[in-house]
Amino acid sequence: MKYWVWLIPLLPGMAALANGLLGPRWIRGKAGHVAAAALAGSFLLALGVWGSLLARDAHARTMEFEYYTWLAVEKLAVPAGLLIDPLSTVMMLVVTFVGTVIFVYAIGYMRGDPGYVRFFTYMPLFAFFMLILVMGNSLPLLFIGWEGVGLCSYLLIGYYYERDYAANAGTKAFLVNRIGDFGFLLGMLLLFWYTDTLKFTELNGVVPALFVEQVVPVTVITLLLFLGATGKSAQLPLFVWLPDAMAGPTPVSALIHAATMVTAGVYMVARLNVLFSLAPATLLVIGAVGGLTAAGAASIALAQREVKKILAYSTISQLGYMFVACGSGAYGAALFHLMTHAFFKACLFLGAGSVLHALHRTTDVDVFEAGGLRKTMPYTRATFFIAALAIAGIPPLAGFFSKDEILWEAFSAGRIFLWVLGCAAAFLTAFYMFRLYTLLFSGEFRGTEEQKAHLHESPSLMWIPLAVLAFFSVTAGWLNMPLLGYTGFHDFLGSILHAPPSMESESLLAGGVSKHVAEWLLAGFSVCVALAGIFAARLLYVWAPELPGRLQETFAAPYQILSGKYRVDEIYDQVFVQNYFRLCRLAQWFDDRAVIAALNQLARSVAQAADRLRRIQTGAIPHYALATVLGMVFLAVWLLLCY
Repeated sequence: MKYWVWLIPLLPGMAALANGLLGPRWIRGKAGHVAAAALAGSFLLALGVWGSLLARDAHARTMEFEYYTWLAVEKLAVPAGLLIDPLSTVMMLVVTFVGTVIFVYAIGYMRGDPGYVRFFTYMPLFAFFMLILVMGNSLPLLFIGWEGVGLCSYLLIGYYYERDYAANAGTKAFLVNRIGDFGFLLGMLLLFWYTDTLKFTELNGVVPALFVEQVVPVTVITLLLFLGATGKSAQLPLFVWLPDAMAGPTPVSALIHAATMVTAGVYMVARLNVLFSLAPATLLVIGAVGGLTAAGAASIALAQREVKKILAYSTISQLGYMFVACGSGAYGAALFHLMTHAFFKACLFLGAGSVLHALHRTTDVDVFEAGGLRKTMPYTRATFFIAALAIAGIPPLAGFFSKDEILWEAFSAGRIFLWVLGCAAAFLTAFYMFRLYTLLFSGEFRGTEEQKAHLHESPSLMWIPLAVLAFFSVTAGWLNMPLLGYTGFHDFLGSILHAPPSMESESLLAGGVSKHVAEWLLAGFSVCVALAGIFAARLLYVWAPELPGRLQETFAAPYQILSGKYRVDEIYDQVFVQNYFRLCRLAQWFDDRAVIAALNQLARSVAQAADRLRRIQTGAIPHYALATVLGMVFLAVWLLLCY
């Protein structure tokens, strides 16, 4: 395995290189096929890795391959190596499979775009860095992948760079992520200060004994690392970049939101679960941030009008669920939801892309300017409906199993507040997703006559990927069920993930209710909450369509707050951006009035002195001879007096 596993990240990297160097002249219209074929090859190799791990004993599924020493500075030795274990394998499979489906879809979606080759240069490069992130055997290699996906996100979000909003969105994503990355870097350096290693396998052996009684250092380190996760995974307070990331092409949105960049923070916390489990205060912070993000982002989505913006806030909310699981010590549940979310969120975004394609739009579309697409886009409608049911948590679809497990883990760990926030977010999610579905596909078409005349279903190259993703939106949740001798998703990850000791108890139950009864009761309650959200959406937008307008007038102030996204961007603008500009203007004033003025005065003084000295140069030889004689006399007197 050592001699071919490195091909998994290398294949998309080679595709990016080939398209970038040869694409404009030689490959051209086949650039998408090159990218998709390369990532499909990576997926097949990842399947081989998965099969080889399943054939091994549960405690022998960790393999580390080091190829050469990449960095060596005193105590710091960073090998260029890959870590193959159940966690990295799950991430490899998700990234390569979902990425391949998105790449195939993008071939049809981006056909005819003048930047086609450039697009399919950036996309496999994105996949390359994401695979480096999940397969690297040390924090520095993870950080390289981490920064690499950040760079590629800047390029892809700003793909339509000639449009100001796209260029600004790419810049915003890049800068906001740098804030989190600074915390990540500090946490990594501080961790090395205490452990003298940054390799994951060595950290897992050193950390438990080293930090078992050093609560403050491990808390500071984990909080700094989590700051990086809040930036990359768009959590409070660094979530503001992700909604603006919709400026890029829809396949970019699907790739970022479903399988790559935003999941990096969750993966990092899960990878360092041994470290985070020793910091209960940090786990409380992670859970609280995740819960507030899940409910807050879901509430913002209620009042949004653009299709992709709604889905963007949905992603932020679902990532919040994953951090609720991490904060409850249920890292496996977080990764399980990461996997199921990749399928139904990719399906939703690509479905939105099909709608934009039908409306001949490259930018986002107002849901109140569409509608009535049920008959003209039957495949898109059906797959979108399935994905909406999945994200709402309706059984037996994938989202039900993963979301229900997170809510159960939060409840059983005693995080009742997080469970309440999760239930509230579940209701809001079901409501806004079926609000979106209803406004897009029900009723009459509300666009222009020209758009109506050109409405059509997407070509097979686009709707077949939707069907594949819809299929897994239904079945992916079943992977955690014992079936045909396979013991489930969590058992596969069991040797890698370790719950905090304080959360190993079964549940916080009253009245002697058994665990299984409590699970069924809570699962039934979460389903009822989701059904209530769906019912409310149908009530407001199908059976009583006049009610939303009345409610908007009655609750104008809350609606303005939600539609304004809690004014977070405005607050950041006033507190940070404008104060930064004021500081810049102050520095400019100081530079003009003090520094430049002082330099000008110095220049004038030098000029004046030079003008006076110039007068000594008379051009008369007797004057020069006299000056020479007087100088010699002065030197003679000085020497006599001194010696």
